[in-house]
Amino acid sequence: MKISTYIEQDLEARILAGASLPEKLTLGGIASSYGVSATPVRRAIDALIEKDLVQKHTNGRLEARRPKGSKASRKTRKLAAPGQLLSNEALEHRVAEELVRVGLSGRDEFIREESLAERLDVGRTRVREILSRLAGGGLLEHMPRRGWQVPAFRMGDMEAYIDVRETLEVKALHLARPRIDQGDIERMLAGNTPKAARTSRIDNDLHGYFIARSENRYIASFFEANGHFYRALFDYATLSSRAVASMAEQHVLILENVKARRWARAREALAHHIRAQKPVMESMIAAHQS
Repeated sequence: MKISTYIEQDLEARILAGASLPEKLTLGGIASSYGVSATPVRRAIDALIEKDLVQKHTNGRLEARRPKGSKASRKTRKLAAPGQLLSNEALEHRVAEELVRVGLSGRDEFIREESLAERLDVGRTRVREILSRLAGGGLLEHMPRRGWQVPAFRMGDMEAYIDVRETLEVKALHLARPRIDQGDIERMLAGNTPKAARTSRIDNDLHGYFIARSENRYIASFFEANGHFYRALFDYATLSSRAVASMAEQHVLILENVKARRWARAREALAHHIRAQKPVMESMIAAHQS
């Protein structure tokens, strides 16, 4: 479960139950309560606004709207410690986001399990297990007797990764052709509509789908070993509405060509889409490091 989905579901349950909410109902206040950046909170709030459970005022304040007929709990409950409630998947997402933030500082840094566990309000054992998994994906390295080192992000590494990613994903799409299900393509198309783009909730599953359906374990192992950092980096990015809309349009072009079995055009559209992410990432990184 993505952290934005967790926040959306948790806030929705609290609103419908009449339970306590973060003291400050602003993007910043909610992000502080959950211990996350504003990006997943913004996505969660957009979804709740669409459900008419939250109203956003011109001054940026948010107001919870309990639907008529829903039964509010007579007892309000204290806001639980967010870290303890997170699933392992959601907690891993938060740890990965923290590692990306450290990596973008431009210098190699060490992190301590104790301080990270304290910030996330979880046990040190859970943090250690997650760090061990993420180390296998290249987000950090365990240094004997020194702890966990987060390598500084280097633009050249990202450019090299995008080059290899383009080659392997396009090959994966070629290999996946006999095993592509039209129902899956329709589902992914439905997740990239203009409405989805407006709420920054587009479906990005096509990449993993083509890799899985290629049934080539060497392609899959490359992304499993090297893709964690760049997936986390992309999740960390705060993309403009124009960038999200453009990405959705590129997804649709790829999927429509796959649906029509125009394979050469589909591979060309996929390659263009992967290359188009480079300037988006460069812009985000430059803004973060300026």
